[in-house]
Amino acid sequence: MRWGKDARRTAGLMIGQPDYEAYVAHAKATHPDQAPLDRTAFFRLHEARRFGEGGGFRCC
Repeated sequence: MRWGKDARRTAGLMIGQPDYEAYVAHAKATHPDQAPLDRTAFFRLHEARRFGEGGGFRCC
């Protein structure tokens, strides 16, 4: 089970996608008064940052 989580985390980091579980742990520890983003919003936020939101780099 742990091997699968580690492999998924490594694959995500290889493509530039941060670890969602690490984000949730950080958000709860440092910002307990705010609800963390859900998985979809987290993914979209990091994709926008990665590819330049608002007309930045586009592959297609």
